[in-house]
Amino acid sequence: MKKIVPDPPIPSLYPTLEKPFGDCPAGHPQLFSVNAGLAPHDALVHISLYLRCAYDTGNKAFDGIDESSKGFLWSTLHSVEMAKGLAEALLDALENRELNPL
Repeated sequence: MKKIVPDPPIPSLYPTLEKPFGDCPAGHPQLFSVNAGLAPHDALVHISLYLRCAYDTGNKAFDGIDESSKGFLWSTLHSVEMAKGLAEALLDALENRELNPL
């Protein structure tokens, strides 16, 4: 027998799983966690916002940092900027796919 209705498409990204974070050297369990079930799009939006805040904070830190530490701060800012670019590329791809499904 031939199927009349095709199977629904399999999503390429899945919702988040619960993920504790926030290690503490005092030995108690982690203090925070990401909730399970967040849509990938929503998670990427928040990742991008957090990275933008980290970049802005690091950039502001240049105002009071000594010359010998500026290289470390530049390295951190470049890493944050690269992570933000990657997150935004994924976010753009998701939004484009939502607007132009296969």
